[in-house]
Amino acid sequence: MTIRKTLSTAIRALRRNITRSALTVLGIVIGIAAVIAMMEIGKGSSGSIAKTIASMGANNLQIFPGTAATGGVSFGGGTSLTLTAEDCEAILRECSAVASAAPLVRARPQLVYQDKNWVPTFVFGTTPAYLTVRDWAQLAEGDIFTDADVRNASRVCVVGQTLVRELFGGENPVGKEIRVKNVAFTVMGVLTPKGANAFGMDQDDILLAPWTTIKYRVSGQSNASTATTATTTASSNSADTTYPGAASVFPAASSSSTGDNPMPPRFANIDQIIMAATSSDQIRPAMREVTALLRERHRLQPGEADDFSIRDMTESANALASTTNMMTNLLLAVALISLVVGGVGIMNIMLVSVTERTREIGLRMAVGARSRDILRQFLTEATLLCLVGGLLGLALGRGAALMVQKFLRWPVESSVEAIVASIVVSAFVGIVFGFYPAWKASRLDPIEALRYE
Repeated sequence: MTIRKTLSTAIRALRRNITRSALTVLGIVIGIAAVIAMMEIGKGSSGSIAKTIASMGANNLQIFPGTAATGGVSFGGGTSLTLTAEDCEAILRECSAVASAAPLVRARPQLVYQDKNWVPTFVFGTTPAYLTVRDWAQLAEGDIFTDADVRNASRVCVVGQTLVRELFGGENPVGKEIRVKNVAFTVMGVLTPKGANAFGMDQDDILLAPWTTIKYRVSGQSNASTATTATTTASSNSADTTYPGAASVFPAASSSSTGDNPMPPRFANIDQIIMAATSSDQIRPAMREVTALLRERHRLQPGEADDFSIRDMTESANALASTTNMMTNLLLAVALISLVVGGVGIMNIMLVSVTERTREIGLRMAVGARSRDILRQFLTEATLLCLVGGLLGLALGRGAALMVQKFLRWPVESSVEAIVASIVVSAFVGIVFGFYPAWKASRLDPIEALRYE
């Protein structure tokens, strides 16, 4: 028999009992639909988590100051003032594995605009390079402040989408003035939305400003430093005194003039340095280069502990990716179980069909049909059932995924590989589970088959 005749014979045999064929196909439909839906939902979840990790900075590194201790009492990480803006500049200049770096000064002030106030989750003093490190260079409105603003401690800032909603009621805030701890700032730009990070914190609830402005004008840390520096200089330099130990010739600066004209010390400490490696593969080399450079700059002797710590996102990224892959594989395994159940149903119905059509098989073999023709016919019937079920399951699974995306707001991503795999798997199931009934039919004795009642 030719392939064409085999197909036509198989189709006629299946059409003789449409209800049974439809119920047989139902198991494959459910199995393929479950596989398609689970794969699309799993791939969408993986893509969403990958975007979240990228927004957090998969190749980002964070440098924190060391630990301060007095009288044997340790005050915890980040309490020692060991990092400076010059360290950040040196890292950019001398570490080849580092693509970009930015200093960071943290604050927690209240923001006020007209009759509204808000305390953001993040208020960072930094440089324009921060947006490059965080892959946030594209702004929704306006522009970022410049390096000149950082040098001049200009009172300018950019805000996130949450601040636009809470303080400005959704209006464009560019050019408007807000007060940050009673210091007037002009909004220069609005950041694009990033959403929550992997730890559930709102990344859009943020204000960025020049680090010099946050440190010297908002935090006020320079006032004490400057006063201390001035006092030390006055006591050690005879040029500003009439006689050693006498009162200063120059009048003391008022608090308002000190606040309006901050005088940063020569080496100002910062809270953190955030940097990005050139690629994910260069994270470890970047950590080694930065460690060697900072130990040299901080004059640490061999065997002496680091006065800083470096953290990366690799562990968090790997943990999130591993969890997502495990859940996707679990859902896929459950879907494959239903597909196997559908295949068992195919085998069962085909065995019933062989039993019912025993006389037909004997008659065909009596008029010249060979065993391989009978085998091919029943394999074709099983494969056709599975292919039809695969196509219907593909449509049902795709529709289920789209409904999940519409009503549950879960991320869904279609996959050409999944579609092709579903067709191949359905055909494979038809061949595997249909082979035994087909083989059993081909091994019937024509004389015994013709006598079958």
